[in-house]
Amino acid sequence: MKQGIVYLVGAGPGDYKLISVRALEYIQIADTIVYDRLADDRLLSTARPDVELIYVGKASSDHTMRQEDINQLLVDKAKEGKIVVRLKGGDPFVFGRGGEEALLLVENKIPFEIVPGITSAISVPAYAGIPVTHRGIATSFAVVTGHEDPTKAESTIKWSHLATAVDTLVFLMGVENLPHITKNLIEHGRSADTPAAVIRWGTKPEQRVLVTTVGQAAADVAEAGMKPPAIFIVGEVVTLREKLAWFDQRLLFGKTALVTRAREQASALTSELEALGAQCIEAPAIKLVPPESYAELDQSIDKLNTYNWLIFTSVNGVESFFNRLHEKGRDSRDLGSARIAAIGAQTAARLKDYGILADIVPLEFRAEGIVAALTGRIKQGMSVLIPRA
Repeated sequence: MKQGIVYLVGAGPGDYKLISVRALEYIQIADTIVYDRLADDRLLSTARPDVELIYVGKASSDHTMRQEDINQLLVDKAKEGKIVVRLKGGDPFVFGRGGEEALLLVENKIPFEIVPGITSAISVPAYAGIPVTHRGIATSFAVVTGHEDPTKAESTIKWSHLATAVDTLVFLMGVENLPHITKNLIEHGRSADTPAAVIRWGTKPEQRVLVTTVGQAAADVAEAGMKPPAIFIVGEVVTLREKLAWFDQRLLFGKTALVTRAREQASALTSELEALGAQCIEAPAIKLVPPESYAELDQSIDKLNTYNWLIFTSVNGVESFFNRLHEKGRDSRDLGSARIAAIGAQTAARLKDYGILADIVPLEFRAEGIVAALTGRIKQGMSVLIPRA
């Protein structure tokens, strides 16, 4: 049996486009993906069709699988000769328990590799317009767990040092422990008036930012009903959000768009809408399938040189026509002297990909615009072909 391997992969903070190139490569070759609650479905959709997906997600007080069992699962799958990707939110070695998983792999002589991810400790504040360091304001920052091991006899966080020695504090997984965190900060010297912010679902379309102070944070979060996943950031850098906020200021932020294009064509529109801040749901209303018979199209292709005009009404029509043309061992040279009309700029652009410059591109996509553009150009007795998908 071949030797398996485990890749401990950081998926980043939430925005699926923040994944690294190496991480994506390993996701695409994996036999098995063991993934967490925060892994985006769009990352999983890039995996092989036959990939084994195992969900081991953890929410607050709700663990699908114990960490010890996850560790053993990685070992077992690798011993089966599998390429295993352990896909984690954030970075595997920043409160991701990746070290525990790696140690058991070493103990069992299982090859492994660490693929760092962008930690939420710096990326989530950045998406909220809050730099963790800033000249003249903050020259140091610390990342602190907001959820210590509950089996500990006492906290190992050195509050007396942390409260006043570090300019910016970022607490991960701490929103449910805010009363405890803020109480310790104030008791150990941090001013209750220190600016603070809670950021929920950072880097995602659902991102929500609550600006507050250390003294008011617990009460404000309770009143706002903010729940995990969220981070808590403390420091004067929070005041910069007023000028640097960008992610939630985009035109379509907070809006949901339903994209009904065919699945193979939806990604371009989805990317454009997401760049404007929209959350997109792809629900294809049409599916492109080949015709039951190519007989009519083949007959038209066989007499291409007899047509005076070819009118393409969509990108799909262009692609379907040229795919069949090429399957028959022919190309654009067979169009002869026919004039070309393209309905819409995208259709014209797709024709250009095949080396064809449209003679006419109507300014209006409606029937009236098409008729107006072609009136006087198509004369009685001319032969016209309209290939459609």
